[in-house]
Amino acid sequence: MNALYQQLLDAVDVGIHVINKNGETIIYNKKMMEIESMGSEDVLEKNLLDVFKFRDSQSSTLVQALTTGKSTKNTKQTYFNYKGKEITTINNSFPIIENGTITGAVEIARDVTQLEHVIKENVLNKQNTNFTFDKIIGHSEPMLTVIDEAKRATRTTSSVMVAGETGTGKELFAQSIHNGSARSSAPFISQNCAAIPDNLMESLLFGTKKGAFTGATDRPGLFEQADGGTLLLDEINSLDPSLQAKLLRVIQEKSIRRIGDLKDKKVDVRIITTINEDPIDAISSGHLRKDLFYRLSVVSLFVPPLRERKGDIDLLTKHFIEKYNKLFKMDVKGISSEARQILHEHDWPGNVRELEHTIEGAMNLILDEDSITVRNLPTKFRKKYQQNADKLPSSLLNLSGEGVENRPLKEKMAEAEKFYIQQALIENKNNISHTAKKLGISRQSLQYRMRKFGL
Repeated sequence: MNALYQQLLDAVDVGIHVINKNGETIIYNKKMMEIESMGSEDVLEKNLLDVFKFRDSQSSTLVQALTTGKSTKNTKQTYFNYKGKEITTINNSFPIIENGTITGAVEIARDVTQLEHVIKENVLNKQNTNFTFDKIIGHSEPMLTVIDEAKRATRTTSSVMVAGETGTGKELFAQSIHNGSARSSAPFISQNCAAIPDNLMESLLFGTKKGAFTGATDRPGLFEQADGGTLLLDEINSLDPSLQAKLLRVIQEKSIRRIGDLKDKKVDVRIITTINEDPIDAISSGHLRKDLFYRLSVVSLFVPPLRERKGDIDLLTKHFIEKYNKLFKMDVKGISSEARQILHEHDWPGNVRELEHTIEGAMNLILDEDSITVRNLPTKFRKKYQQNADKLPSSLLNLSGEGVENRPLKEKMAEAEKFYIQQALIENKNNISHTAKKLGISRQSLQYRMRKFGL
């Protein structure tokens, strides 16, 4: 039975802390350890006040229950663990009474530390939006198409859903739509739905009314803060389905109700959402309500992954080199042809963000070079380059011409191009369309080169 009790205590999604009549901890469940960033060995069998520190104006609700015999409900409490970490919880505390004598006290806690940090970091305040369409880098056809569609969406106040893989730059489009619209002078509020626990997200979105729980204050939510402007809900598919239903009601009625309030308040907010998976897949898997999807996707934009817009790699690489030149006070001129080729061969599962981190990492490894070379790239790229180099004919490896007949550069470049196309055809099982996509050229251009080289 003890094992069963312990399993049940660790399974619940609230913190449970029990002390005996001496103020020593006798039960401390897994959730409480997570909330307070403590191990059981740090707390069990130790006096509560030796482990945790409370502000002068506030005492422990758990100790109060032990000493006064009074219960408290929905009381907000901020305190510190022995490492100095600040913790904020909403507590229900009550004494344990046996035969009329107080023998201990129990506290059930919900964590609101993250919400407090969000508020302190001014997430609820108007955020600066730096991106406009002219700052989005890309001249490939897929990118120009989605930019054009996004520009058209600036003319209205309809909801926009921006779909795309992680790292493709979905928020750049959201900011650009806001800055290009008539709401550009109004607030732009952004919130990642995956970053806040479900039990805190509702109060963050809709706000709280004083008296909703002990310690609650009149606090506007994201919708009120974004009134007249734009609210970006990032990773909407991470939002709890019950909250999705409440969000749907807000969109339909154009009004919100703070937690603990009895009155609705009208809000004028344009909603832009992002989603990092195919919306149809999200609906099928239960991550996104179908009715909410139809409301949010009046305008649907699909940001292409980097592997489908490899024609933009050179532009992006140049931009990131310039960015980190300024940041690191360096003067890197560019990237070698061998390193550039590797960047074009990579599939970029992390998309533009991965490319940026790759360039940043490479520039950290530069010593005396004036450009990024293969040896400056991360290990996974260098290994791939070495594997490809092992397949190359010796005439291509010996670029200095030593030991082989010297030939004009044009001939050597043609031989290298022919070899590269051959390898791509082999890897794609001679599928012309797939090979052309892999090489970042059109099908017609590939067919021309195949005829030219007799392939």
